[in-house]
Amino acid sequence: MYTGVGGGLYTGVGGGLYTGVGGGLYTGPGGGLYAGPCTDPYRSIWPPRDIMRRYMEQHGLGHLIRLMDAHGFWD
Repeated sequence: MYTGVGGGLYTGVGGGLYTGVGGGLYTGPGGGLYAGPCTDPYRSIWPPRDIMRRYMEQHGLGHLIRLMDAHGFWD
């Protein structure tokens, strides 16, 4: 982490690391901090597929799930 002028972790109003519901640092599959080049950079920030699919189902996005299914996304 850069600690020079303008660096570090901002701890003023609106800063810091939110640790309430939905906050914190995700440490599950696909989470954590950047550790080098990614072999699949366009999907590197996506959640794990099973979690994404469940979220989409819960929010009525079945049409997108079917579209992604048709293109082999979930394979």
